[in-house]
Amino acid sequence: MPLPDLLVAAIALVRDRRVLMVTARGRDVHYMPGGKIDAGETPAAAAAREAFEEVALELDPDELVELFEVVAQAHGEPDGRLVRMRVFRAETDAAPAASAEVGALHWVTTADVGRCPPAGAEVLRLLAASGVID
Repeated sequence: MPLPDLLVAAIALVRDRRVLMVTARGRDVHYMPGGKIDAGETPAAAAAREAFEEVALELDPDELVELFEVVAQAHGEPDGRLVRMRVFRAETDAAPAASAEVGALHWVTTADVGRCPPAGAEVLRLLAASGVID
C-alpha cells in the first residue's frame, strides 16, 4: 500500500534574481521556507504560517499568489513517497530572519540546485524558466 503524499506549502521570496531558501539546524540541504498543511488549513494559510515560523515574515495569506505545484520524491522518505508542494509568491520589504528551527538563510540561484532535495531543485528550475531567478 503506497504511503500518502506529503502535502506542503512554501513561499518563494525573490530579490535581486535570487530566491530565499533555508537550511535546518545541523543539516546542509537547502529547502524552501514552508511545511506541512495542517488539517482544515488552506495551502496559502499554511505557507504564511510556516513563513512566520521559519523566517519571521508576517504575510497575509490572501495576498499570496500561487505560482505552481511541484510533485517530487520526498527528501528523506521511502522511495515512492511523494511531496506535493504548492509554492506561493511572497512580496514583502521585511528582512527575513532565521528562527530557532532554521540554521541559516540563503539567497540562491540555479547554481545551488545541487544542494537542494528534488522538490527544491524543481522549484529553482521553474523559477528560472519563468525568468525571475538566475
